[in-house]
Amino acid sequence: MKIYDISIPISAAMHVYPGDPAVEVDRVLQMSAGDVANVSFLKFGTHTGTHIDAPVHFVDGAMAVDEIPLNLLIGKVRVVEVTSPVITAETLAEFDFTDDVRLIFKTRNSYLWREKSFVEDFVHLTGDAADRLVENGIKVVGIDYLSVEKYNFTTPDAHRSLLGAGTIIIEGLDLSEVEPGDYELICLPLKIEGGDGAPARVVLRA
Repeated sequence: MKIYDISIPISAAMHVYPGDPAVEVDRVLQMSAGDVANVSFLKFGTHTGTHIDAPVHFVDGAMAVDEIPLNLLIGKVRVVEVTSPVITAETLAEFDFTDDVRLIFKTRNSYLWREKSFVEDFVHLTGDAADRLVENGIKVVGIDYLSVEKYNFTTPDAHRSLLGAGTIIIEGLDLSEVEPGDYELICLPLKIEGGDGAPARVVLRA
């Protein structure tokens, strides 16, 4: 059995979506300074690094992070590779998702993590692509950068379509070492009461 950790490490130097809180990691107790233990203070947003979007992120009154059934976030997943710069309904026409509930898109985004700062021109989903996924019964959608939505969008059509249907979104994945195919997904977000999102440790098992 091979385990792929497809999570991004949280650090002060990591990419953050523009407008989101910066990441702070401060060591407040240090054994080297005479303290009995090492203890750190963390400060970051709910959509930092590898994270999930709960439906309440874009739909008031909808399901929050702590209400998501874990059986949605654990189980068979298909990783599909897309080479186009935008994922549209037409892009999805070549795939058959009949037997799938969970889907992760591998794109050129995975290599953007090597850049020094956030890259605006990342591969994203259009609203019609999101609609097509919902129509096909997909309940979990993952992508390998910080949003499924186009940067500087006019309206968040992809988010509203997916989250409005109760589909959970996983963003900020690193799939650079993962080949397309079927895996077991294990995605465990922080259990934040009423949370609109939460950082998560996400792994695939082959």
